[in-house]
Amino acid sequence: MCADVEEVVITPETEGTFRFDVTVRSVETGWDKYADAWEVRAPDGAVLGTRILAHPHVDEQPFTRSLSGVVIPADVTQVEVAARDLVEGFCGAIMGADVPHP
Repeated sequence: MCADVEEVVITPETEGTFRFDVTVRSVETGWDKYADAWEVRAPDGAVLGTRILAHPHVDEQPFTRSLSGVVIPADVTQVEVAARDLVEGFCGAIMGADVPHP
C-alpha cells in the first residue's frame, strides 16, 4: 500500500516563501514500512521542497506535518504534493493545490 496525500494547506510567509501543512494517510507497520517523506512539486516536475518524516506513524493516521520556507516563484500558481513510502516509493494519491500568491 502506498502513502496518500489527503489534504494540503498553503500559507504565505515572507516574500515568495510558503508554509505547507500536509496530511498523509499510509498503512504503516513500523520501522520496516512507513511514509518517510513528502514533496512539493512545480507543474514541470521540479521539486520545490521536501519534508523528511523521521519515524513511523503507526498509531497516528492520518497525520499532518509542516514544512516552512518553501520558495515558489511568482509564475507558479499551482503545485502538487506527493508522499513517499519507504518500501513502495512515490505511488499513492497526489494532491494539487493553488498557490495563494499575495
